[in-house]
Amino acid sequence: MAVVYAAALKTTRMTSVRDAIDAGAGAGFIEIGTAGFGTVLATIALADPCGSISGSVLTFTMPRSDTSADASGTAAEARIKDSNNNVIVSGLTVGTSAADVVMNSVAISAGQTVTVNSATITHG
Repeated sequence: MAVVYAAALKTTRMTSVRDAIDAGAGAGFIEIGTAGFGTVLATIALADPCGSISGSVLTFTMPRSDTSADASGTAAEARIKDSNNNVIVSGLTVGTSAADVVMNSVAISAGQTVTVNSATITHG
């Protein structure tokens, strides 16, 4: 049987996630990586605060860009860190649609501008 949380608790938990991302002296960031995070392809600074909560969904303030990708490869997953480099959320999907982190293309070349068009996290 699946675990089900009350709606108000989902909102509270997602607010805690947002607050953890925003903790620290600066803005948190999204790292875009290859499968298994063998390579970090791009690092994209988030707004501060990083986004807004509606019900069980944290919607990040986007678009945001990295003007010079760190490496070349195929974006396969993302993780979010606070400004102190602590991983707050990992295992996010990356794609051109129907993903947690939506980009124009998952093919990244070192030095290119990488833009995240939208990003959300939904409480299960």
